[in-house]
Amino acid sequence: MALHGQASGDRAGQTVEVRARLVQPGGDSSVPRFRLPAESMAPETAYQLVHDELLLDGNARLNLATFVTTWMDPAADRLMAECASKNMIDKDEYPQTAELEGRCVNILADLWHAPDAEHAIGCSTTGSSEACMLAGLAMQRRWRARQRAAGAPTDRPNIVMGANVQVCWEKFARYWDVEPRLVPVAPGRTHLTADEAVARCDENTIGVVAILGSTFDGTYEPVAEIAAALDRLAAGGGPDIPVHVDAASGGFIAPFCDPDLVWDFQLDRVVSINTSGHKYGLVYPGVGWVLWRDRAHLPDELVFEVDYLGGTMPTFALNFSRPGAQVVAQYYTLLQLGFAGYRRVAQGCRDNARWIAEQVAGMGPFELVSDGSGIPAFAFRLREEITDYTVFDVSELLRMRGWLVPAYRFPPALTDLTVLRVVVRHEFSRDLAGLLVADLGRVVDRLSSAGRRLPPAPTDTAAAFHH
Repeated sequence: MALHGQASGDRAGQTVEVRARLVQPGGDSSVPRFRLPAESMAPETAYQLVHDELLLDGNARLNLATFVTTWMDPAADRLMAECASKNMIDKDEYPQTAELEGRCVNILADLWHAPDAEHAIGCSTTGSSEACMLAGLAMQRRWRARQRAAGAPTDRPNIVMGANVQVCWEKFARYWDVEPRLVPVAPGRTHLTADEAVARCDENTIGVVAILGSTFDGTYEPVAEIAAALDRLAAGGGPDIPVHVDAASGGFIAPFCDPDLVWDFQLDRVVSINTSGHKYGLVYPGVGWVLWRDRAHLPDELVFEVDYLGGTMPTFALNFSRPGAQVVAQYYTLLQLGFAGYRRVAQGCRDNARWIAEQVAGMGPFELVSDGSGIPAFAFRLREEITDYTVFDVSELLRMRGWLVPAYRFPPALTDLTVLRVVVRHEFSRDLAGLLVADLGRVVDRLSSAGRRLPPAPTDTAAAFHH
């Protein structure tokens, strides 16, 4: 059965009706829903059938669950349309697209203080998930080479990370047979700390993953503290363990909003960094980036050579064919905004997130879990004395106005903490923020009304939010 398969009883009708005005003379008034139609139809008819069904999707601009960019300017849209048919892997056919990819790597390397940004080692990916897989593979292969050189076993690698990591890291561990040592969250600790990380490291640890912007509450993990603790471990005769920084969201926020924060290649122990161009890189999905400190940290055995203008070009990716449009759009956005533009956008997002957080904190029934001072996202919960409704009820009523605000539980050891989370993107203005706050106030008033009861919230077995 397909991953997204459904029981036949759960499906809609077996046919899709064609609007009467769109039926062609002699044409069908309906088409099969789950089988290929026997005949062709007019492009405009097919467009309208798909378009009408997609009206049931949520409004992307009001989706406060996602970090993914939902708006780009018309010039970017035009460039992406022009490049939609270009296949990134065909570097000999599209050499200038490959050149723009390289420039993006150079720009990010400079932004993240790589030792030699001019000769930076990195590549684009379909998103941060693929980027994390590539970084994890590089750490695993380097660990394996060290173990073999020392005559030590190579069959029990592990990776240390907080239980708040994005699910792609758990996928990496499972797909490549690496033991995931997940540091549990706890009251007062919603992400990885230096002491907790070091306590789980040993000679089989391929690396520690530090998150610059946890998706659970938007906070930064203390990368410098984690690196310093690992420095002390190595200096004391312990294993020499590298750090990978998952900066899926923070990689395009911290350089502009927190220039004094040390988290990147300024730390010698940081060997690789990833980010999502389609998050605060301000590009439509899907594009991610992964960079290494230098060539020594990307094993040659993982790099393939492809023909390129009569020569060869190295490539490292899990995917092969993918459109070049997002890479072109990334270079356009870097070029168009520049450092000052990215700083304005990032600071504007953070200012709006903190303003909303302040308004929420002042409403009465809520208390903040985070305040938007990391990446532009924050989480909040209901105060313990509020027992007539839950965060799931709040989320459901907000959806009636079009707002998609996720409610979820934290991971094991903190599953009693249920929160709502708001993500602020660059297309979310202060005016929209004001409308959200007003609607949230109305929802609170409704839920607080005497005798008002909603259907029960999901049971304790409901899965925690994992994005």
